[in-house]
Amino acid sequence: MSATRTTTRPTPAMTTPLSRMTALARAEMTLLGRTKGALVAALFAPLVLPVSTSQLSKEMDLAEAGLNTGTLVLPASVGFSLLFAVYSVLVGALVVRREELVLKRLRTGELRDVEILAGSALPAVLTGLVQCLVLAVACSALLDLSAPSAPHLAVVGLLLGLVMCAALAAATASFTRTGESAQVTPMPLMIVSMMGSGMFFPLELLPDKVASVCELLPLTPVITLVRGGWTGDLSAYEALGAVATAVAWIVIAVFAVRRWFRWEPRR
Repeated sequence: MSATRTTTRPTPAMTTPLSRMTALARAEMTLLGRTKGALVAALFAPLVLPVSTSQLSKEMDLAEAGLNTGTLVLPASVGFSLLFAVYSVLVGALVVRREELVLKRLRTGELRDVEILAGSALPAVLTGLVQCLVLAVACSALLDLSAPSAPHLAVVGLLLGLVMCAALAAATASFTRTGESAQVTPMPLMIVSMMGSGMFFPLELLPDKVASVCELLPLTPVITLVRGGWTGDLSAYEALGAVATAVAWIVIAVFAVRRWFRWEPRR
């Protein structure tokens, strides 16, 4: 009698959501490194704009608002990083991946929709996080800032800003048709945020009615929390109001993504 040989097939390795998102994030980081325009926007623009803010601060009466050059420039630096390194870069990345059918192919595998978006956003979010930390240390050293009086507010503001800008980027990509137009569609939010969220001009120096409107802009609560983390002048009521506004914008952005995000090229 001849013995029958039984062969066992290797079972496929189990994957987890974290491992899948990490693999996607590594691939996205490689692609980001090959895009020179995105690298310039992500790495250099946030380093140059704080210098402009510092020069502009010399023409303001910051003492009237209880601020100084450091407490104006540092939160502005965080805002610039969030806008350029996270929001703008991620809009372009998502639109290009969609137009190249990358997102559509990813949906045919194990990755879930939320994992695709989160994994695609991770490189930009990590870049923004590292840049914010570097700029905070640099501003503290160069502008002779003391340690933050309420560091938890700054941490909460930064984390909310990272999540918000990633969600807003996905929402903006939903209405962006091509990679070329992705250079234009983020501009309205970026310009409004830079002018009205306290990055160039503190809300305390604006007319009350204008300041009340600007407080509702997406990036205003982030700037408010980061600045309050250093000054320690933010009351619990004001801090909760800023957190609530930021969370509301995140909810709005997530709803827009779930409702209108496109996984195939727009025609």
